[in-house]
Amino acid sequence: MPLIHYEEALAAKKTTKKQSMKKYVQNAMEKGHIRGTIVVVKDGKAEQISYGYGYYKKRLKAGNPKVLYPLGSLQKVITSAMITQLIYQGKFNQNTKISRWYPQMKNSSKITVGNLMTHTSGINVVGTESNAGINYSEQGAINRVISQVNAQSMTKRGRFNYNNANYILLAGIIRKVTGKSYAANLKSRIIKPLKLKDTYIYTKIPKGKTDGVSYTYAQGKNYQDPRVAPKTLTTQLVGAGDVFSTPMDYYKIICGLQNGKVLTKKQFKYMTHLKAKSNETTYSGGVYMRRNGKLEIAYGNFGDTYFSDWLQLTSDNKNGIVMFLNQTISKNKNKDIGYKILKKIKANTFVNR
Repeated sequence: MPLIHYEEALAAKKTTKKQSMKKYVQNAMEKGHIRGTIVVVKDGKAEQISYGYGYYKKRLKAGNPKVLYPLGSLQKVITSAMITQLIYQGKFNQNTKISRWYPQMKNSSKITVGNLMTHTSGINVVGTESNAGINYSEQGAINRVISQVNAQSMTKRGRFNYNNANYILLAGIIRKVTGKSYAANLKSRIIKPLKLKDTYIYTKIPKGKTDGVSYTYAQGKNYQDPRVAPKTLTTQLVGAGDVFSTPMDYYKIICGLQNGKVLTKKQFKYMTHLKAKSNETTYSGGVYMRRNGKLEIAYGNFGDTYFSDWLQLTSDNKNGIVMFLNQTISKNKNKDIGYKILKKIKANTFVNR
């Protein structure tokens, strides 16, 4: 075959393969009655695939550059990354007791920074995602959590007990150590170095952009029971749920945690293997490291909405998905559909839970 014909055939094959992945993902989303945007990463190449509407009433399709989604618990890895930066700057270490910043908080002299980052602090604040109906300032949200910790019982320190309060307190440490707001740190430490265009604190989403609307599939119909992430709830969750973004921006953030733009590979390993990590789980620094550190996984949703995010990538960030959904049915259903896509990307590599 002449060289020019061979190159044309090769290019056509690559185009067909790309279309095949897009069609496969969209068919999986259609059959599963989910809607949203998924970044598919295969052999180091990231492709954004969307299906349905991110804002049905306004006819803004999923993947529209105007539409942003709440990160929910996926924000915790960002907060951990900023804490890790401060640790490597010599401001404190993972064993530093948080009584340095919260002397008025119960048991703070026994809780370390590492305990907060691994959810092993014993803090057990109930209802962190129950909407209090108040637009909180960053400091107001932190003060609220301190009051809740002092008023509520605690679990055994050292045991894994997932609680948003841990990361709200980490946001407070970032504020106290830097003398700047969490929002300002997010901008200087994450957004600017990575040149992100679609990542914002909720209260700073600019005109021309909008947060998406979440829906569920019910009685044979899509886009049912529309729900948004309310301002009053997002402002409660500084450091743990007040950032909105897109899956492509978030993939850039995850890559930035190892390519030196935010953290180095050494620093990322430190963050995800903290000494305080419980033997009950692989969680450390905002992510679960599975299969002996070969996979990085995180799942997030948002309060009483249908938003759902799932990250599962190989530890080199070269294969996997970043899935942001705004129409969902259940957490397990979302993961089942995501797992089908993961198997298509690279068989015998990923896990479905």
